[in-house]
Amino acid sequence: MAKISLTLIQTFYQVARHGSFSGAARELNLSYQSAANHVRRLEQILKGKLIESEQGAKRISLTPRGRALYSLLHPELDIMLERLTKLIESQRSSLRVGMPQAIFFYLFPKVLSRFREAFPDIEFSVYERDTVLAELVKNGSLDVCISERYFGDPVVPQRLLGSYRLSLVFPRSWGEPPEQQDIPAWAEGKPFITYEPGQTLRNLAVDFLGRDGAIVQPAISTSGSSSVMRCVEAGLGFSIIPSWCVGAADVAITAVRLTNLPEVRVYFGSAGFLQTHPTVQRLFDDCLRELVGPVFDPPRGKEYAHPPP
Repeated sequence: MAKISLTLIQTFYQVARHGSFSGAARELNLSYQSAANHVRRLEQILKGKLIESEQGAKRISLTPRGRALYSLLHPELDIMLERLTKLIESQRSSLRVGMPQAIFFYLFPKVLSRFREAFPDIEFSVYERDTVLAELVKNGSLDVCISERYFGDPVVPQRLLGSYRLSLVFPRSWGEPPEQQDIPAWAEGKPFITYEPGQTLRNLAVDFLGRDGAIVQPAISTSGSSSVMRCVEAGLGFSIIPSWCVGAADVAITAVRLTNLPEVRVYFGSAGFLQTHPTVQRLFDDCLRELVGPVFDPPRGKEYAHPPP
């Protein structure tokens, strides 16, 4: 008798559970035809019919042998796969985390220092990105993401860490800062330095500066806040960046904290099955200890349980 593949067994199990090839295909991220082929191959190995389906029909039915096999597998197969997942994840030698470049550059060294006290042998791989983080977690390229976007995707559950304010920054040689309500008018005709298209902070800044129909045309676009700051320090223009990017040593620039702009929320997300993994939970706890209070304002009231879209 030929060896039975776990893949074939798992596909049959999901077809029987969902009552259709299409349902199993969605569950396992397969094509409809692949799901059907897996079942046919298993039937060949077992030399017996497991499923009855009419051409064009959306639902399937189990043969007596199919019902017997499904009863044998349920619920032991779910338990076995869960244990296998935990076994594999407990041997994880790296943690792949995606976040905006500014958060890693300015804020994360302290978090990492605390994290590595607990897990000195784990490689911490960082992807400095703002966009596509949810998709990278969903396709398995990332384990964790720290983002200024709320995805609203149950596959990538998120927890609110906190929020922060933005600041207007410009070369000190430009003179006194404008009143906050006058910033859009003050900015007209001045070179604007910001982030690459699609990034959250660029969108917020453009919306603010474009009030009352003003045309906003960036002079320089960069990938992260450290590059934006270098350009402002060199006198190349002004920008709107996280307030925590500006420190006491940045004497070449003037910074104005913008209280008339909405706070930016920061979320901690991960693949659903990793939420309770020791490394992921430790990283979340370290983010809370090092960032919430010193840098981020803590969540208030219902923000803990129900982050807004």
